[in-house]
Amino acid sequence: MSGAGGQGGSSMPDEEWERFLRESVEGAADAPVEPSARAREVQARLRKDGGQPQGWRTYTPARRGRRTAWYVTGLVAAVALVLVALFPQWVVGWFGGDGGGESAGTPMAAESERPTAAPGAEQALRPTLDEPFRGSPAARWADGPDGITVPPVRATGWMDAAQVERALRRSKEFMVAAGLDSGVLRGKRPERAIALLSPHQRDVREYLRAAFSSAPPTEETDPLLLFSRFRPDQADLVGDIVKTRGRLTYREGERGAVEVTADVTFVYPVTPAAGDGGADAEVIRTIVRREVVMSWDDPSKVVTEPDTMSLVSYSVDMTNGGCSGPTGYFVPPFGKDDQQPADESRLDPYDRSEPVGTATGADGCATATRS
Repeated sequence: MSGAGGQGGSSMPDEEWERFLRESVEGAADAPVEPSARAREVQARLRKDGGQPQGWRTYTPARRGRRTAWYVTGLVAAVALVLVALFPQWVVGWFGGDGGGESAGTPMAAESERPTAAPGAEQALRPTLDEPFRGSPAARWADGPDGITVPPVRATGWMDAAQVERALRRSKEFMVAAGLDSGVLRGKRPERAIALLSPHQRDVREYLRAAFSSAPPTEETDPLLLFSRFRPDQADLVGDIVKTRGRLTYREGERGAVEVTADVTFVYPVTPAAGDGGADAEVIRTIVRREVVMSWDDPSKVVTEPDTMSLVSYSVDMTNGGCSGPTGYFVPPFGKDDQQPADESRLDPYDRSEPVGTATGADGCATATRS
């Protein structure tokens, strides 16, 4: 008799049988599977349409040049970052800054030459005690003396470069003493500014005597032609900051003198004196632009004193400072509406592209088109 477990007289060990069964099952996973009826229908339709749609199972080789495009994009981005770091003012200009090529809130670059247009329009916002310059181009101007640009020096006329530098410094000191001195702004006599004026210039001596006498000033003797003053019982300055924008220029004048021209705009925020100081306190900006021409004379040709200069000319544009007649002080129009008198000049006080006096009357007064 044959042994148990045999077939056809042969036997297979249990281990071999288990291995056979295991390999049979694993091989079945890779064996072709007969497609379903639905699959055969889809394949037939695709062959009829002449193609196969691109799906999640398909693969499309990367297009030649796509990697190169990414390299170019990265290079452009890197160059842009370098430009932003080196020339930020260009980038600001690309996104709609004003005539200075800078965005709102960014301090303006110092003025080195006469601008070609007025500053761009600002959002109309009412000035407050906390933000007295908001809603005006002056918000981006420099504070006090920092807004008055002094040019590079060179030997001119009777002066060498060091002497020109000193003349420019003294000229700026005069503009600061006349338009920014806190005591003068509150009505005091401008002693520091007067000390820089030649005592030998007779017409200027007469002007100063009349301007600061007890008699009411006239249009010719009004101290506001050269000096900024408010009556302490009428107006209080808001804070300690006056915004300025302007520059000095110079050339050789008569008899070899160094003639310096200062063209500076001052923005004074003021509120009624003895006001309640509340959140709704009225704030007005009195805006004054002055052009003063100063001659630093050769002492071998003109009688003068060291560190003093002669006045060649002076002119002023003024808005929100009162135009009812000279009083010797600015008179801000507190509590008045913005109605424009029919016979009064109109002036954009922030426009420095035109000479002083272009749009004002004989007294230098005008109504501001914006303040």
